[in-house]
Parts: sequence; C-alpha cells; structure tokens
Amino acid sequence: MKALRFTLFSKILLWFFLNLLVLGGVLFLFFNLHFRLTPDSFLLRDANQRIEALALLISAEVSRAPRTEWDAILARYSRTYPADFLLFANDGEQLAGEKTSLPPEGLERLKRQPNPPPNQERPDLRLPDLPPEQRGPLDRRPPPIFSFRTTNPTRYWTGVRVPVRTQDRPEPIRATVLARSDSLTGHGLFFDPKPWLIILAVVLSLSILLWLPFVRSLTRTIKQMTVATEQIAEEHFNVHVNERRSDELGRLGKAINHLATRLAGFVHGQKRFLGDVSHELNSPLARLQFALSILEERVDSAHQTYVADAQEEVRVMTQLVNELLAYAKAGLKTTAVTLERVQLHSLVERIIAREATEEAEINVEIDKGLYVTAQPELLARAVGNLIRNAIRYAGTAGPITISAHREDQRIRLSIKDSGTGVPEDALEKLFDPFYRLEADRARNTGGAGLGLAIVKSCVEACQGTVSARNCQPRGFEVNLSLSAATE
Repeated sequence: MKALRFTLFSKILLWFFLNLLVLGGVLFLFFNLHFRLTPDSFLLRDANQRIEALALLISAEVSRAPRTEWDAILARYSRTYPADFLLFANDGEQLAGEKTSLPPEGLERLKRQPNPPPNQERPDLRLPDLPPEQRGPLDRRPPPIFSFRTTNPTRYWTGVRVPVRTQDRPEPIRATVLARSDSLTGHGLFFDPKPWLIILAVVLSLSILLWLPFVRSLTRTIKQMTVATEQIAEEHFNVHVNERRSDELGRLGKAINHLATRLAGFVHGQKRFLGDVSHELNSPLARLQFALSILEERVDSAHQTYVADAQEEVRVMTQLVNELLAYAKAGLKTTAVTLERVQLHSLVERIIAREATEEAEINVEIDKGLYVTAQPELLARAVGNLIRNAIRYAGTAGPITISAHREDQRIRLSIKDSGTGVPEDALEKLFDPFYRLEADRARNTGGAGLGLAIVKSCVEACQGTVSARNCQPRGFEVNLSLSAATE
C-alpha cells in the first residue's frame, strides 16, 4: 500500500487546524464539565444568574399562592422556558411540578448539597421590582447553584436552594427548584454557546487571515526552490528563484541561483571544449586516414594486415570524435534550435530504412496524422541512436516495436525491444555521458557511452524529455515526450 504524502503547505495547515481542534476540545471539555463548575465560573455566571432569578421568582410566587396552585405555576414556567421546572424539599419529597421519580444520584446530590447561610443580602442580584410585602424570600442570599447529570435517559439538572413559605408553617420549607433538560446547554437556559461560537469563528477567521499569507509565501518559495533544484539535476541551468526574502530562504535562494550559474558555466564550457577538441581532431584523423590509404597501395602483402589494423583504429577514433562532436553540438545549440512541424511516421520510416538489418524485426505503430514540434535533424539523430541500440542489443531476441500516441498536448514516442533489459540501478545513469554497462570498454561490447547522452541532448534541444524503463516480463523501452504540433 502506497504511503500518503502531504505537502508542506498541507502539513502546516493541518497542524494549524489541529491546534484549533485542541483548543476547541479544551473549550468543549469546559462545556462538558458545566455541571461540575461553580456558579461563579466565568463560563456560567450569566446563565446562573438567570437560573437563580427564575428560581427566586418561582419561590416568591409559590409562597404567595395556595399549595393547590403550585403545580400550575411550575407548569407555566416549564412552558415558558426550554426546561422542566420541579420543586423538591431538601429531604427528597416532591412539592410541585410534573410527578417525577428523582434518580438515586439526583436524590443523593439533593440531600448532601449544603444549605445557604441565613440572612445574607444579595445586592448584586438584579430582580424585577416587587411590592415590599411580596419580597419575603427574595431579600436573602440563596444557596449556591449545583448541577448534575443522570443517565438512562440522559438528563441534565440544575438546582437552586430556595425557601418556600406556607400559611400552615411559621418557618419556611428548605426546598430546591430543579430545572431539567435533555440538552447539555438547556437549549440556551443553562448555557448559551452562541456567543462562544461567534468568538471561535472570529478567532478562526483572524487566524486564517494571519496564517494563510505567511504559510502560502513560505511553501511557494520552497516549492519554487524544489522545482529549480530538480531542473538543475536534469542539467537545466537557466533557472532563477526568488532571493529577495530577508530570511534563511532568501539566502538559500541566492545560493541556488549562484549554483545554477556556476554549473551552467562549467557544463557549457565542458561541452564547448569537447566540441572544439573534436573539431580539431577531425583534420589530423582525416589526413591520417588518407595517408593510410596511400600506404596500403604501396606496401607488400606481408604488411597489409598492419595497415588494416591501423585503418580500423583510425575508423574507431573518427567515430568517437564524431560522437563527441554530435554530443557537444546538441548541448550547445539548445537555445538556437529552430523547431518545425515534423511528421513522425515518415521520419521513423526513413530511419528504419537506413538502420534496419535482416535479423531484426521492426514493427511501426504510428498514425500518419501525428505531428510533433521538433528539429528534424536532431530528432532523427535521437531516434536513429535508439533504433540502432535496440538492434545491437536485442535485435535477435524478438520484435522491436516503435509506437506513438497523444497525451493531451504531448506526443509520446516509444521504442520497445524484447531483450533482457538493464539493471534497475542503471536506469537513472543510462543518459549520462560516457556511462556504459560494460566496465571493460572493449571494442566488441559497444561504443564510448555517448549514444544515449546524445539522445537526451537532442530531445531536450527539441524541448522534449526522455525516460527509460524495463518491461515485464522482459524487454526494454525508451519513451520520448514531445510537443504536439498544431495544425
């Protein structure tokens, strides 16, 4: 299974959102602990003041009404607010509200909740104006609010200790107003999450607005440097990355630009040197070959073999010099090549007619309507070298197939043989100059290792790319990718 790969941009954004998720989880943990927090908590202060005020209003109203009307009073509050209101004595006896069997955990919490200290004023509690004769229980500080949760089914409870006066008792009943809901927030009564969600949305928006330009700038620069180094590795040195940044990436960009310039000078100078040397060697080799041909006519038969050996050595040296000259010219004329509209089928047929042998079976599968943009001479040299290699190393192993097809705005030309292929670790080195699979460099094992290097230089001069791969179960394939010619 192929491992997932993430870009640096996605990783930074993922880490950013993970950070927000952790913060959100912490906030949610606070919300989930709603029923364990004290009423003075900053998260619950406003909501608890509402619950407290409602509990005191219920206490005041039931204290003024006959006991037979208490259920109706609680029912009216339950209809008005998004929770069910119940009135219990602190010993667990239900005084008013919908008949409810309090769960054991709720009953235990009700009994063990401490009663409020008496006669504590509440100047901070804002209540509706009531006549003085109706303010009996409202001028005393109520007990702390407590909360708990029950299961099967899950319900959330908030309780407020209140005194309830009755006409038949001189002392008030120590009671508790319970608000029950199936929602953690009590549908906004226990806790209203909307302000917090708005704050979270604002924080998220501001964070994105602040982070996104920074992350985008960072990853865009890194991506540009990655592309530049990949092009340098492919011997494309006309690259330039942004070096105006004042941080470490700016310094790295300046180093990459300097490296590309220096490498371009070295490689260009190397190819020019090879071209100059090859050109200078052509003349003495031609004179030497001419002199050997004259010598061959004048020596006796006993010495003819020595002359023939010398002529063969001159021929090999001439071929090597010509390959060096072709490689150097292909590399030096990259920017001066004039590209034309070339028909692939006719070009391949001409090359086959020149390179084919009786032992090799060559199949052409190219539509005559396929045209590429290339320099005909350079493309012919590249394709000729590939066909020549296929015939040399796999001409008797099976058919050689030359095919081409369109891929969007590109044409893919493939030369595939039926040989044994090459070692996998050699695939990336095949197009390097002077690289050969045979280390001994004997004459009968091939040329000087410039054939595929010339192919690469010629194809890149035509603004194309070249790649090689082993086929399964056997065979070797070289692919040229060239721009499709427009009509």
